[in-house]
Amino acid sequence: MAAAIGIIGGSGLYEIEGFEKSEERRVETPYGEPSDALVGGMLGGRQVWFLPRHGRGHRILPHEINHRANLWALRSLDVRFLICVTAVGSLREAYAPRDVVLPDQYFDRTSRREHHTFFGKGIAGHVSFGDPVSEGMRQILRDAAIAEGATVHDRGTYVNMDGPAFSTRAESEANRQLGFDVIGMTNLPEAKLAREAEIASATLAMVTDYDCWKIEEDAVSAESVMGHLKANVALAKRVLAKAVPAVPEEPEWPEHQSLDGAIMTPREFWPESTTDMLRPLLGRFL
Repeated sequence: MAAAIGIIGGSGLYEIEGFEKSEERRVETPYGEPSDALVGGMLGGRQVWFLPRHGRGHRILPHEINHRANLWALRSLDVRFLICVTAVGSLREAYAPRDVVLPDQYFDRTSRREHHTFFGKGIAGHVSFGDPVSEGMRQILRDAAIAEGATVHDRGTYVNMDGPAFSTRAESEANRQLGFDVIGMTNLPEAKLAREAEIASATLAMVTDYDCWKIEEDAVSAESVMGHLKANVALAKRVLAKAVPAVPEEPEWPEHQSLDGAIMTPREFWPESTTDMLRPLLGRFL
């Protein structure tokens, strides 16, 4: 049976032409509740699970998202490939609202990093994260976005801030001087946890604004973002419909073996309670 594909994004993202919804499932996890029920069904002949990052109705702030519960839930449903659709602010003149950026790097400015790993409580793990994005998944998204007529910026660095407030001008200028390309509040924890869960992930970053550095533009606000966000969602649905059938059926990429050599604690020292918590991730080692 082909591995499932996960999609994290907005609450209406699963309303895609050709998606055959079959169920909604609330998954209990050792880390608490995911952002919402997962919506499952078939798209392009593949099992897909959609998860609204901020909950239906956009009820959850970026720093309130239970990323561990979200990724644990997806992995427990045999998700081995993941597409993250996310809104970002542009830090470059050339990256205009409604453009698509396909990041291949991240810079971490978050403050709750202890919540962005599955390891601890007696099992120490350190995954390789030098190349944090699945190149295979990124190329699939690039080809699909180009085919749908999007303006695509191939590669780039996503800087992840905490939020929920947008940047100050000083912060925005500092991020530009450091050479970052886009800024957001949610995607890096997803990428880190996906790597620990041996899920091949990539991000479809949709530009909604110029952050606040571009002084001839209005500073970013929730109101200004919404119009671009709606247009981006329509494009994202078309890209997903084209990308999903192109994802391999078998999880045979390097990301699917990312725990090889990453777990420092010998098997005989693993606490039973932690092992049980991590069973969906560590099953092949048990």
